[in-house]
Amino acid sequence: MTTPELQALLALQDLDTRTDQERHHKAHLPQRAELAEMDRLASERTAARAGVAAALQEIVTRQEAAERELAATEGRIRHVNDRLYGGTVSASRELQAMAAEVEALRKRVSELEDRVLGLMDERQPLDDELDRLDRDLVDIAGRREGVEASLRAAEAEVGSVLADLEAARAGRLAPVPPSLVVAYEKLRSRLGGVAVARLVGGRCDGCHLSLPAVELDRIRHQPSGTLEHCEQCGRILVIAEPG
Repeated sequence: MTTPELQALLALQDLDTRTDQERHHKAHLPQRAELAEMDRLASERTAARAGVAAALQEIVTRQEAAERELAATEGRIRHVNDRLYGGTVSASRELQAMAAEVEALRKRVSELEDRVLGLMDERQPLDDELDRLDRDLVDIAGRREGVEASLRAAEAEVGSVLADLEAARAGRLAPVPPSLVVAYEKLRSRLGGVAVARLVGGRCDGCHLSLPAVELDRIRHQPSGTLEHCEQCGRILVIAEPG
C-alpha cells in the first residue's frame, strides 16, 4: 500500500461522507416535518368535524321530525276547522268536540314551534363550528400545497448536489486498489458509513478517542503506506497531512 493510495482512500471517504450527509439532509428536509404537522392538524380537524357533523345531524333529524309533526298538526287544524265552520256538522256535541280538538291541536302547535326554535338555537353553534372547521381544512390544504412545492424545489436542489457527488465518485475510486475498496465498503456498512479516519494529534477522528501512547508510537514508526486500524473503533487510520 502506498501513501498516495491511502490519501486517495481518505478522499473517497470524504466524498462518501458528504454524499451521506446530503442524503440525510434530503430525507430530513424541514418541509417534511411541516407536512407531517399539517397532516396531523388536518386529521385532527377532520375527526373534530365528523363529531360536530354527527351531533348536528342528530339535531337536524329531531328538527325535521318536529317540523313534519308541526306541518301535520297544522294540516289537521285546517281540516277540523273546515268541518267546524263548513256547515256540514250541526250536532252540538260533535261541534264541541271539534272545537276542543282544535284547541288541543293549537297547544301542540305552540309546543312544536317552541321545540323547532329550541333546536334551531342548538344548531347555530354547531353550524358555526362546522364552518370554522371547514375553513381550517381549506386553509391547511392551501398551505400544504405551498409546502409541497417548496419540498419539491429543495429535493431538486439536493438531488443536483447528489448527482454531482455520485458523478465524482468514479474519479475518486480510480486510484484506490480494488482489494482496498472491498475492505473499505465492508467497514462502511459496519461502522455507520465511516470506514476511514484521520489520525490527528494522536486522536482518531472517527471515534474521537486518543490512541494509547505506545500504539501511537508504533504507528508513527511504521513504513510509509502501512495500513493501520484504530484499535478503539476498527477504522482504517490515515495520518493527516500537514496544512
